Amino acid sequence: MKNRVVITGMGVVAPNGVGLEEFETAIRNGQSGIEFYQELADLNFSCQIGGKPKISSEKLKNYFTDLQLRGLNSSGIIYGVIAGTDAWADAGLSKADEEAPDWDSGIIFGTGILGVDKFREAIHLIDAGKTRRLGSTSVIQTMASGISAYLGGILGCGNQVTTNSSACTTGTEALLMGFERIQAGKAKRMLVGSCSDHGPYVWGGFDAMRILPGNYNDTPQEAPGPLSALAAGFIPGSGAGALLLEDYASAKERGARIYAEVMGGEVNSGGQRGGGSMTAANSQAVQRCIKGAIENSGISANEIDAINGHLTGTSRDPVEIENWILGLDRKKENFPYINSLKGLMGHCLSASGSIECVASVLQLYKNFIFGNVNCEKLHPEISTLIASEKIPRKTIEIPLNIIAKASFGFGDVNGIVIFKKITE
Repeated sequence: MKNRVVITGMGVVAPNGVGLEEFETAIRNGQSGIEFYQELADLNFSCQIGGKPKISSEKLKNYFTDLQLRGLNSSGIIYGVIAGTDAWADAGLSKADEEAPDWDSGIIFGTGILGVDKFREAIHLIDAGKTRRLGSTSVIQTMASGISAYLGGILGCGNQVTTNSSACTTGTEALLMGFERIQAGKAKRMLVGSCSDHGPYVWGGFDAMRILPGNYNDTPQEAPGPLSALAAGFIPGSGAGALLLEDYASAKERGARIYAEVMGGEVNSGGQRGGGSMTAANSQAVQRCIKGAIENSGISANEIDAINGHLTGTSRDPVEIENWILGLDRKKENFPYINSLKGLMGHCLSASGSIECVASVLQLYKNFIFGNVNCEKLHPEISTLIASEKIPRKTIEIPLNIIAKASFGFGDVNGIVIFKKITE
């Protein structure tokens, strides 16, 4: 028998909301976190808009000691620590005491690139012959596993503590890795999630690829969202999301509030073959991932009420819809409701999967589907594939039982997880 896995805590740091309450209000009301940044204009970026979470210096002191804040210059670590510790507290858990770690709890917290600003600072100091001024935290702020190491020390986790990295699929992959560890009986609880740094040194490469929109710098909150006929590229974002996964028996024993059950999922790769590339998904692999997630979850395709898609606002949006149709064998009026968070906060890169998993579970738990913003005029290819009402423009209140969350990342890697309303 495999252990059932449920979600008992969540935390989020997003461009349009920090903390579950603020974030839920934002996605329900279509509040955007996308803004113009003068720094990007000064650096001659084509796309001068993006999404950054707003965190005050006072709020930081609730999560870091004065010593930890000294020299801390990694936005990804800041976002990840806030989201992760919030998820831990939301689950009603206490930090391990000072004498021994919590052997039953672990962490899988991913990132794409971490500590870019700290790297830049370090390069200048080293080139100037001032290595001793780097500080004692420069290594932990720039190593990929810095985020899981920070959280592991703060919470005192004694089970597996590690970091994964799979581009835009990172957060969804981390969740499935934690799910499998609990399912196999190797841990009772796993804090899973992902984070991403912000700023020009992270976003510059995408601007150079010309896949970011450059014609909405004066009207950032009017930039066309995913699924729109006018969408001209994704908007960069940053932040972190975290979910506390727990063995169902453990959660019931301690009387924990349960948001949803993780039924299963699938990860795979298209091998950058058959139309797949470094930047585009192999459609056959995506369809296999959809079918595998359904099979592994023990459900039927017709039971899925809603999809939170990867959908970035590029030319790949219609392809993703077609892959869902073929993977589910459902189209037009029979297609599930579908939405994308990226119109409200941008594409948060390695943090996107985890933030969007939090949004998916909130929808399931609270019985609503948030609206797709700035896509009043649907992409013509999409409008021929599925019924317009399956792409809500405003939030709708509706009973939900099963929701699928998808992430497709650079390198032709895919991840899909299936969440279900908890049943005894």
